[in-house]
Amino acid sequence: MLAKQLAKVRAERDELAVAERVLERMTGQLANERAQAGQVGGRAVMLIPHREPGAGEDSLPWDYQRIITAARQAAEPLMAREVGEVVGVDVGVRAKLEPLRGKLVRLVDRGRLRKLPDGRLTTRL
Repeated sequence: MLAKQLAKVRAERDELAVAERVLERMTGQLANERAQAGQVGGRAVMLIPHREPGAGEDSLPWDYQRIITAARQAAEPLMAREVGEVVGVDVGVRAKLEPLRGKLVRLVDRGRLRKLPDGRLTTRL
């Protein structure tokens, strides 16, 4: 009876070890995919490039352009939910709001928007 249980535990341990290796491999692949969002001419490029002098917003995908336009036209800095209302996202549904938050984080990381300490967003000054 103990031998049977030991064999079962060892089999489960082996399955967990395989699952951990798969998870590590997939995590690495996802990190690479996020860093290399697109390819042009066989080279990895960022779909949302860093803000540089003279670089226009027209290089951004249209949904990112709408977000920046909303932030620029607002009289005061906006919360993510307010940005969603302006660009037409159903902010009552969390599954619709979270992708918008991801886009806002990318724009902040790339220097296209500025996040204030209270979490509100504005165009970079």
